[in-house]
Amino acid sequence: MTRQSRPLISARPAPAAPPRRDVTIIIGGVEAAKEPTLIRTLLGSCVAACLYDPVMCIGGMNHFMLPYSRDGSQAEEATRFGAHSMDLLIGMMMRLGADRRRLLAKVFGAGHVLSGTASADSVPRRNMLFIRQYLADEKIPVAGEDLGGRCARMVQFFTDSGRARVKQVEIDTAQLVLEQEKGQRREQPEYGSVELFD
Repeated sequence: MTRQSRPLISARPAPAAPPRRDVTIIIGGVEAAKEPTLIRTLLGSCVAACLYDPVMCIGGMNHFMLPYSRDGSQAEEATRFGAHSMDLLIGMMMRLGADRRRLLAKVFGAGHVLSGTASADSVPRRNMLFIRQYLADEKIPVAGEDLGGRCARMVQFFTDSGRARVKQVEIDTAQLVLEQEKGQRREQPEYGSVELFD
């Protein structure tokens, strides 16, 4: 009795993962995505808030310079200010299908990158107090943070997983960030769980 051999069935390759977009934002930038996206930014005294809906896998990031404009106006560069930037980021994510009741936050920045002693009313301190208060008021849990200190930071956020990576950057890069932030302020005279990587 001969055993009949079964025809070989070729295994189908697993479908390829969609390519991940790579986006860099600067001061005043706000980005949200439903598709896998890596959002990057470089921070000194500014703050970046990364928000994530773990059910819909929608994420986003902003990069703001100051909590509020002095006169409270909604100028063309309003996203440079935390209050407007946060509202815009949440709205963008909700339009993509996120539910604000599920949002989780990871926040970065507010580094005192100037030499000398930090004052109680310094820009980094005001930014840090603002983002913590805003998230508490909006009842958005903070899943991770890396705020304060005396370093600049490179931040990477993966919108489809909510994973964030932060790297403290060298003094030359910190000086570059400081000059960019000072430049942004000069252009607008009226306005007056975290993974570390090498």
